[in-house]
Amino acid sequence: MPRHTYDPGGIAAVMAEASAEPGQPDTLFRAVDDLTRETVGHILFTVLANLPKSGEVERMHSSRPREYPLLGRKRMGPTPWGDRVLKDGRTWFGRNADDIRWAFPDHELILSLGCESCLNAPVRYDGRVLGVISVLGPEGAYEEEDLGLLALLTPYLVPPLLSAQTTPRSIS
Repeated sequence: MPRHTYDPGGIAAVMAEASAEPGQPDTLFRAVDDLTRETVGHILFTVLANLPKSGEVERMHSSRPREYPLLGRKRMGPTPWGDRVLKDGRTWFGRNADDIRWAFPDHELILSLGCESCLNAPVRYDGRVLGVISVLGPEGAYEEEDLGLLALLTPYLVPPLLSAQTTPRSIS
């Protein structure tokens, strides 16, 4: 039996309400951040926009903006993780510190925060990967089944990530 449980109908209701609220896209990002924290927990939660032309991802939301500021970028496209998540549009489950080191060039900072496991789910639309949800916690915090929660949440991030491709975001 899965360790973490969640109500898909309740999640849909929360996200529908958040989608209708002003202050987008931050209202949606905070709702997804809150839902992941309440259901599976996290030390760090980010929403990343995929920038395929540059091979980078750009941070659109961060639960820890001091360590991971908004609009920060990192080169993830030309990596094995990028091939899996950004190019192939598949989820990724990092179980331990070795997996974090394999996946992320900024693994030293990630590990220094106590993050030794990770759930990543691509935000897909019309055959493209628009971005990624990244949920990080201590080793053993997650199970592969927890990726199902992220699959429920990613469709709600299509509008703001589509918008990010055409309208540069600024920090206000």
